[in-house]
Amino acid sequence: MAESTRSEIRLHVNGVTHRLDVDNRRTLLDALREDTGHTGPKKGCDRGQCGACTVLLNGWRVVSCLTLAVAVDGSDITTVEGLAHEGELRPLQQSFVQLDGLQCGYCTPGQLCSAVGMLAEHAAGWPSAVTADVSPDAPARELDAEEVRERLSGNLCRCGAYPSIVRAVLETAAREEVAG
Repeated sequence: MAESTRSEIRLHVNGVTHRLDVDNRRTLLDALREDTGHTGPKKGCDRGQCGACTVLLNGWRVVSCLTLAVAVDGSDITTVEGLAHEGELRPLQQSFVQLDGLQCGYCTPGQLCSAVGMLAEHAAGWPSAVTADVSPDAPARELDAEEVRERLSGNLCRCGAYPSIVRAVLETAAREEVAG
């Protein structure tokens, strides 16, 4: 392969910097799984339709199978492996376990990263497709089951754990609201 088709990049994954020499066409998903050993993000459809590869990029969720690794050079990336803090599951992860928000577990890493990103988006006041009033002075829409389902609609679960996933997200959001 010609020298001009490769780039040296740095990815900050779960607090650790990785220097990589990658083909310019390499996806972030492949770089994470094959070059850094972070196998949490899954290769489901490889077309950005299932959400199994969802990670947090500078705090915001992205499907890593459609993101070029060279485009995120120097960025902070959080995979499911980086969600826990000092070995302690975060409340959302605990809720997924307690409320059976996972079954086979294949989609769970993407579901968790997407839910973390979704909660941040909601807290920042970002509207969704079910937000009726998107004017700047409109009150924030309450996080309810319809809102969670819409915001997580890009993450598929073959096992059908959706009711438990929605419940886990809502219970976590309610606990954080009370604590916050």
